[in-house]
Amino acid sequence: MTMSDSSAITGNEVEDDVRLYRAYREARAGLPLIGRFMPYRWYELPDKLNAVWMPYAQMLDEFSTELANTLNDLTNHVQRLKAWAIVIERMDDDAKMAATHEFIDILATNAVNLPYAIKSRLAFAAAHLCHQANMTRDFASWQDDLPLDVEIDLNTSGIYGRGWGKTYNRFKRAVEAIGAKAFRDATGDFRNAYNHRFSPRFVIGMTGMVTRNRNEKTGGFCYGFGGREPLALADIIGLLTTECQHCYTAFEALQSLVEEQIGAIREFDATANSFG
Repeated sequence: MTMSDSSAITGNEVEDDVRLYRAYREARAGLPLIGRFMPYRWYELPDKLNAVWMPYAQMLDEFSTELANTLNDLTNHVQRLKAWAIVIERMDDDAKMAATHEFIDILATNAVNLPYAIKSRLAFAAAHLCHQANMTRDFASWQDDLPLDVEIDLNTSGIYGRGWGKTYNRFKRAVEAIGAKAFRDATGDFRNAYNHRFSPRFVIGMTGMVTRNRNEKTGGFCYGFGGREPLALADIIGLLTTECQHCYTAFEALQSLVEEQIGAIREFDATANSFG
């Protein structure tokens, strides 16, 4: 029997799942919060905003809310995984398999994938906001030449963030730190493996029993045997705690960037109004 086998759920299994979840809730209730939650509605746009800034205002409202939601999800996921780590600590393999199949696997999969999603969303938000705010630099020559949404990445935001100097550069460095090489290596490049190959399992179970590798000296190929151990919850929790800190720093850097842009918008509108 594998973790993916499906069959009719018995009354005993329901009772076991209820006991497991109750133990999880009790464990989580006793945990202190490590990390912090990102704020909502932290910016202040001018009361009387020129209609030209409507796209900026609407995007800022959506992006800031969704980014806070996603970052707060990651913080909560770390807390949830910590609680599950307590619950399964003394379980045998069969019980761990049942708990992982029913509760932990989908949670851990989402949590490990979130840093990359947050990184991409931060880049996407910055690209759009910088593009719109660039109208304050030279309104007459501004062109709506931002690539389509599906083509936007951190390099795109860098092109449109050039005019925001040190503030944008601080943001870029903070975003680059999210999901960087150390995280990818420690998780077996989980995001790419999960979507394109076969990713490591969590808690119990091995993958990658056979690997095909290139011999650097001869250029030929060879096969390795052995498999990859599952990702332990303690290791994942430590890695994600670090990723949370990177995400908090990047969110704060975005706040600084937006505050500078709103200041430029205020100045632009004040100058425009002074000329009637």
